[in-house]
Amino acid sequence: MLLAELEVFNSRPIAPTRRVSVGTTVLPVSPSPGFGGLLLGGVVANFIVDVDPDLVDDLYRLSHQLEAGQRVPQPRLRHRFQEDRIGLTRSRHRLIGEGDQLVFDIDRNGSPTPQVLGAVYAAARLEPEQRGGVFTAIRSAIGWRGEIGPKLVAHLSDARDIVNWSTIGGRDPVTWALEVLGLPSAAGRSAVQQQFRALLREAHPDHGGAIDEAAKRISDLSEARRILLSTESA
Repeated sequence: MLLAELEVFNSRPIAPTRRVSVGTTVLPVSPSPGFGGLLLGGVVANFIVDVDPDLVDDLYRLSHQLEAGQRVPQPRLRHRFQEDRIGLTRSRHRLIGEGDQLVFDIDRNGSPTPQVLGAVYAAARLEPEQRGGVFTAIRSAIGWRGEIGPKLVAHLSDARDIVNWSTIGGRDPVTWALEVLGLPSAAGRSAVQQQFRALLREAHPDHGGAIDEAAKRISDLSEARRILLSTESA
């Protein structure tokens, strides 16, 4: 049984202008994040490992802007979002129910970055009151490093564990971010980037980190880096 569906259209990697568009979407989101939120999270979790790490900060920022219904400048993550799909290549992602199991049918032939962007822009099509849980699941999926299966479903269904402005607990976000990265208050941009990459390698399951703990740790590290770099640029 088809539970959710997402079509993403993108230009070929060799095209001079990289473009992305969203086609058909079947995204039920009740109860939150719903089958639609699980599918979008699954698409993000599947492709995020092949997205340039230097683009992840902008991905977090874009997700917050779209959740709030803001107009966003283009291009983002080196791709321009458009409605026109002429000349673009289609990828189709589905969430299927087989008995009591949820199965991700991810089209892995698509280029990674536009698939992630497609999921984020598809979430922005939802009604404002429906977006919160779905975007929270998407941001949780950004930090996932593991199988695209039952453990991911459990992780996304409890996606509110991800760090964001509301769960820092009222603490000063810069102080929190410095503690997460283990940096002194005078740390500059290069120190933040260097420490982030070092801790990211340590947290990855390929280097001995537990999968269930790695997703939360990677999310914390990414949010901490975003906070510190955004503060420095302000």
